[in-house]
Amino acid sequence: MRRSLIAATVVAVCAGVPIAALAARSQKPATAPMIHMHPPMAKTALPKGLAPILAKARVATAKYATSLAQARKDGYTVNVTRMIPDMGWHFLNPKVKGFNASKPPILVYVKRGNTWQLVAFEWDFTEKPAKAPLPGATYGAFAAACHYADGTFVPAKAEADCAKTSPESGAAFGFWHPDFVTLHVWAWYPNPDGIYAGMNPLVHPFN
Repeated sequence: MRRSLIAATVVAVCAGVPIAALAARSQKPATAPMIHMHPPMAKTALPKGLAPILAKARVATAKYATSLAQARKDGYTVNVTRMIPDMGWHFLNPKVKGFNASKPPILVYVKRGNTWQLVAFEWDFTEKPAKAPLPGATYGAFAAACHYADGTFVPAKAEADCAKTSPESGAAFGFWHPDFVTLHVWAWYPNPDGIYAGMNPLVHPFN
């Protein structure tokens, strides 16, 4: 008797569902619906062996990620440049010597309003290193220049050619440097052109 009642109930329920609907439920769509989709982007492979180094460096510099004030407190007090288009503002810690991926001498920031965001690290060399300090490292260049206290700078072949104040802003002279080979690492901001590229199209809105 109980089995008869269950069977009758099932028949009654099924009778109320259109056959087409049941068929539709039994068929899986050939392609899942795309609710949120981005077009594919060209990917630049991360050099082998760099990922663990980068992870350690990010942990070591996390306190600076959105705090230029903390970076300044820890010694990044020299404003090397203002905003270089598609690159950023550069702040130097003159006490940092040698090469340590987790302790870069220069932090590169972008700015929106009063908010600063760390995007990259930079190292400068007087000549290209005989051995790459990081896996797959590629380099850029920074021509000899006079730098001033507010981050303005002027190309100059010798320190004797530097004016005592910035021709652009009147800020006091800070330092001069010779031609540099530069190494950028976009540790805190993605760069479709590669982690070692000098410029980054994704920071263009911060220009």
